[in-house]
Amino acid sequence: MKVLIVEDEKLLSKSIAAYLHQNNFICDTAIQFHEAREKIHINEYDCIVLDIALPGGSGLQLLKELKISGKADGVLIISARNAIDDRVAGLEAGADDYLTKPFHLAELSARISSIIRRRSFNGSNTIVLDKLTVNILDRNVKCHKGNIDLTKKEYELLLYFISNKNRVLTKESIIEHLWGDDAGIANNYDFIYTHIKNLRRKLEAGGCPEYIKAVYGMGYKFSIAENAGA
Repeated sequence: MKVLIVEDEKLLSKSIAAYLHQNNFICDTAIQFHEAREKIHINEYDCIVLDIALPGGSGLQLLKELKISGKADGVLIISARNAIDDRVAGLEAGADDYLTKPFHLAELSARISSIIRRRSFNGSNTIVLDKLTVNILDRNVKCHKGNIDLTKKEYELLLYFISNKNRVLTKESIIEHLWGDDAGIANNYDFIYTHIKNLRRKLEAGGCPEYIKAVYGMGYKFSIAENAGA
Protein backbone atom coordinates (compact mmCIF):
# COMPACT_ATOMS: atom_id res chain seq x y z
CA MET A 1 0.00 0.00 0.00
CA LYS A 2 1.29 3.42 -0.94
CA VAL A 3 1.30 6.36 1.49
CA LEU A 4 2.31 10.01 1.13
CA ILE A 5 3.62 11.64 4.32
CA VAL A 6 3.16 15.42 4.21
CA GLU A 7 5.05 16.64 7.27
CA ASP A 8 7.56 19.49 7.53
CA GLU A 9 9.29 18.16 10.66
CA LYS A 10 12.04 16.16 8.97
CA LEU A 11 12.84 13.88 11.90
CA LEU A 12 9.17 13.03 12.42
CA SER A 13 8.69 12.44 8.70
CA LYS A 14 11.68 10.08 8.59
CA SER A 15 10.47 8.23 11.69
CA ILE A 16 6.99 7.75 10.24
CA ALA A 17 8.37 6.59 6.88
CA ALA A 18 10.79 4.13 8.51
CA TYR A 19 8.09 2.64 10.74
CA LEU A 20 5.54 2.32 7.94
CA HIS A 21 8.16 0.76 5.67
CA GLN A 22 8.76 -1.91 8.30
CA ASN A 23 5.01 -2.58 8.17
CA ASN A 24 5.09 -3.10 4.40
CA PHE A 25 3.92 0.34 3.28
CA ILE A 26 5.54 2.16 0.37
CA CYS A 27 6.19 5.76 1.42
CA ASP A 28 6.70 9.03 -0.39
CA THR A 29 7.43 12.16 1.63
CA ALA A 30 6.91 15.90 1.16
CA ILE A 31 7.97 18.66 3.55
CA GLN A 32 6.62 21.70 1.70
CA PHE A 33 3.23 22.71 0.32
CA HIS A 34 4.23 22.87 -3.35
CA GLU A 35 6.15 19.60 -3.21
CA ALA A 36 3.12 17.88 -1.69
CA ARG A 37 0.76 19.43 -4.25
CA GLU A 38 2.89 18.15 -7.14
CA LYS A 39 3.05 14.61 -5.78
CA ILE A 40 -0.68 14.53 -5.02
CA HIS A 41 -1.62 15.61 -8.53
CA ILE A 42 0.85 13.29 -10.27
CA ASN A 43 0.46 10.13 -8.17
CA GLU A 44 -2.26 8.06 -6.60
CA TYR A 45 -2.00 7.08 -2.94
CA ASP A 46 -3.94 4.69 -0.75
CA CYS A 47 -3.62 7.21 2.09
CA ILE A 48 -2.13 10.67 2.63
CA VAL A 49 -0.86 11.57 6.10
CA LEU A 50 -1.38 15.31 6.09
CA ASP A 51 -0.06 17.97 8.47
CA ILE A 52 -2.01 21.24 8.36
CA ALA A 53 0.78 23.78 8.89
CA LEU A 54 3.25 23.57 6.01
CA PRO A 55 5.91 25.89 4.60
CA GLY A 56 4.39 27.66 1.61
CA GLY A 57 0.74 26.91 2.27
CA SER A 58 -1.94 25.05 4.20
CA GLY A 59 -2.65 21.34 4.27
CA LEU A 60 -6.34 22.25 4.24
CA GLN A 61 -5.90 23.77 0.80
CA LEU A 62 -4.29 20.54 -0.40
CA LEU A 63 -7.24 18.61 1.00
CA LYS A 64 -9.74 20.86 -0.77
CA GLU A 65 -7.89 20.52 -4.08
CA LEU A 66 -7.80 16.75 -3.63
CA LYS A 67 -11.57 16.58 -3.17
CA ILE A 68 -12.32 19.01 -6.01
CA SER A 69 -10.25 16.87 -8.38
CA GLY A 70 -12.31 13.82 -7.40
CA LYS A 71 -9.34 11.69 -6.37
CA ALA A 72 -10.03 8.77 -4.06
CA ASP A 73 -6.92 8.98 -1.84
CA GLY A 74 -7.69 8.53 1.84
CA VAL A 75 -6.57 11.35 4.16
CA LEU A 76 -5.41 11.19 7.77
CA ILE A 77 -4.80 14.61 9.33
CA ILE A 78 -2.06 14.93 11.95
CA SER A 79 -2.08 18.16 13.94
CA ALA A 80 -0.91 19.80 17.14
CA ARG A 81 -2.92 19.10 20.27
CA ASN A 82 -4.35 22.63 20.44
CA ALA A 83 -5.34 22.85 16.74
CA ILE A 84 -8.97 21.81 17.25
CA ASP A 85 -10.34 24.23 14.65
CA ASP A 86 -7.97 22.82 12.01
CA ARG A 87 -9.02 19.25 12.76
CA VAL A 88 -12.70 20.14 12.54
CA ALA A 89 -12.13 22.04 9.30
CA GLY A 90 -10.22 19.09 7.90
CA LEU A 91 -12.96 16.58 8.69
CA GLU A 92 -15.58 18.90 7.24
CA ALA A 93 -13.46 19.22 4.09
CA GLY A 94 -13.47 15.45 3.63
CA ALA A 95 -10.60 13.97 5.66
CA ASP A 96 -11.19 10.41 6.84
CA ASP A 97 -9.65 10.71 10.30
CA TYR A 98 -7.30 12.79 12.44
CA LEU A 99 -4.60 12.12 14.98
CA THR A 100 -3.14 14.60 17.44
CA LYS A 101 0.58 15.03 18.03
CA PRO A 102 2.40 13.47 19.75
CA PHE A 103 1.17 10.01 18.76
CA HIS A 104 2.42 6.44 18.82
CA LEU A 105 3.59 5.20 15.44
CA ALA A 106 1.70 1.94 15.98
CA GLU A 107 -1.56 3.87 16.29
CA LEU A 108 -0.75 5.90 13.18
CA SER A 109 -0.17 2.68 11.24
CA ALA A 110 -3.43 1.20 12.54
CA ARG A 111 -5.38 4.33 11.56
CA ILE A 112 -3.90 4.27 8.06
CA SER A 113 -4.76 0.59 7.64
CA SER A 114 -8.31 1.27 8.80
CA ILE A 115 -8.75 4.07 6.26
CA ILE A 116 -7.45 1.86 3.46
CA ARG A 117 -9.76 -1.00 4.43
CA ARG A 118 -12.78 1.31 4.49
CA ARG A 119 -11.97 2.94 1.18
CA SER A 120 -10.62 0.06 -0.87
CA PHE A 121 -12.11 -3.09 0.65
CA ASN A 122 -15.43 -1.99 2.20
CA GLY A 123 -13.98 -2.09 5.70
CA SER A 124 -13.22 -5.80 5.55
CA ASN A 125 -10.00 -7.47 6.65
CA THR A 126 -10.64 -10.31 4.21
CA ILE A 127 -10.98 -9.94 0.44
CA VAL A 128 -12.77 -12.74 -1.40
CA LEU A 129 -12.74 -12.66 -5.19
CA ASP A 130 -13.92 -15.79 -6.96
CA LYS A 131 -11.46 -18.52 -5.85
CA LEU A 132 -8.96 -16.05 -4.33
CA THR A 133 -8.92 -15.04 -0.65
CA VAL A 134 -6.61 -12.39 0.83
CA ASN A 135 -6.40 -11.58 4.53
CA ILE A 136 -4.87 -8.10 4.67
CA LEU A 137 -4.13 -8.27 8.41
CA ASP A 138 -1.82 -11.28 8.29
CA ARG A 139 -1.08 -10.88 4.55
CA ASN A 140 -2.19 -14.43 3.86
CA VAL A 141 -3.14 -15.28 0.27
CA LYS A 142 -4.81 -18.53 -0.70
CA CYS A 143 -6.76 -20.22 -3.44
CA HIS A 144 -8.62 -23.52 -3.37
CA LYS A 145 -5.36 -25.51 -3.50
CA GLY A 146 -4.07 -23.81 -0.35
CA ASN A 147 -1.84 -20.92 0.73
CA ILE A 148 0.16 -18.98 -1.85
CA ASP A 149 3.59 -17.79 -0.75
CA LEU A 150 4.28 -14.33 -2.22
CA THR A 151 7.23 -12.01 -1.84
CA LYS A 152 6.62 -8.53 -0.45
CA LYS A 153 6.60 -6.93 -3.91
CA GLU A 154 4.33 -9.66 -5.34
CA TYR A 155 1.87 -9.14 -2.49
CA GLU A 156 1.89 -5.35 -2.97
CA LEU A 157 1.36 -5.87 -6.69
CA LEU A 158 -1.59 -8.21 -6.07
CA LEU A 159 -3.30 -5.69 -3.76
CA TYR A 160 -2.70 -2.94 -6.30
CA PHE A 161 -4.38 -5.03 -8.98
CA ILE A 162 -7.28 -5.97 -6.70
CA SER A 163 -7.93 -2.39 -5.59
CA ASN A 164 -8.00 -1.42 -9.29
CA LYS A 165 -10.01 -4.42 -10.49
CA ASN A 166 -11.17 -4.17 -14.11
CA ARG A 167 -8.95 -1.14 -14.74
CA VAL A 168 -5.97 -1.20 -17.07
CA LEU A 169 -2.78 -0.38 -15.18
CA THR A 170 0.14 0.93 -17.21
CA LYS A 171 3.65 -0.31 -16.60
CA GLU A 172 4.57 3.22 -15.53
CA SER A 173 1.84 3.34 -12.88
CA ILE A 174 2.88 -0.06 -11.54
CA ILE A 175 6.51 1.04 -11.25
CA GLU A 176 5.46 4.26 -9.48
CA HIS A 177 3.23 2.35 -7.07
CA LEU A 178 5.74 -0.36 -6.20
CA TRP A 179 8.77 1.89 -5.77
CA GLY A 180 7.37 5.35 -4.98
CA ASP A 181 10.15 7.93 -4.62
CA ASP A 182 12.64 5.21 -5.57
CA ALA A 183 10.95 4.52 -8.91
CA GLY A 184 14.15 5.58 -10.66
CA ILE A 185 15.83 2.33 -9.64
CA ALA A 186 13.51 0.49 -12.02
CA ASN A 187 15.22 1.89 -15.10
CA ASN A 188 13.62 -0.64 -17.42
CA TYR A 189 10.51 -2.80 -17.50
CA ASP A 190 12.28 -6.06 -16.69
CA PHE A 191 11.40 -5.52 -13.01
CA ILE A 192 7.69 -5.37 -13.83
CA TYR A 193 7.70 -8.29 -16.26
CA THR A 194 9.45 -10.48 -13.69
CA HIS A 195 7.13 -9.61 -10.80
CA ILE A 196 3.98 -10.03 -12.88
CA LYS A 197 5.20 -13.29 -14.41
CA ASN A 198 6.00 -14.72 -10.96
CA LEU A 199 2.74 -13.51 -9.45
CA ARG A 200 0.67 -15.03 -12.27
CA ARG A 201 2.57 -18.31 -12.02
CA LYS A 202 2.05 -18.59 -8.26
CA LEU A 203 -1.65 -17.72 -8.46
CA GLU A 204 -2.25 -20.29 -11.18
CA ALA A 205 -0.21 -22.92 -9.30
CA GLY A 206 -2.48 -22.27 -6.30
CA GLY A 207 -5.54 -23.04 -8.37
CA CYS A 208 -6.56 -19.53 -9.48
CA PRO A 209 -7.71 -18.81 -13.03
CA GLU A 210 -5.80 -16.33 -15.17
CA TYR A 211 -6.92 -13.17 -13.34
CA ILE A 212 -4.09 -10.92 -14.60
CA LYS A 213 -4.15 -10.36 -18.33
CA ALA A 214 -1.92 -8.29 -20.59
CA VAL A 215 -3.67 -5.55 -22.54
CA TYR A 216 -1.64 -5.09 -25.70
CA GLY A 217 0.09 -1.75 -25.95
CA MET A 218 -1.40 -0.50 -22.67
CA GLY A 219 -0.52 -2.57 -19.60
CA TYR A 220 -2.25 -5.16 -17.44
CA LYS A 221 -5.72 -5.73 -16.02
CA PHE A 222 -7.01 -7.83 -13.12
CA SER A 223 -10.48 -9.16 -13.86
CA ILE A 224 -12.80 -12.02 -12.92
CA ALA A 225 -14.54 -13.88 -15.72
CA GLU A 226 -18.30 -13.29 -15.75
CA ASN A 227 -19.00 -17.02 -15.45
CA ALA A 228 -16.41 -17.55 -12.69
CA GLY A 229 -17.64 -19.81 -9.93
CA ALA A 230 -20.62 -20.92 -12.02
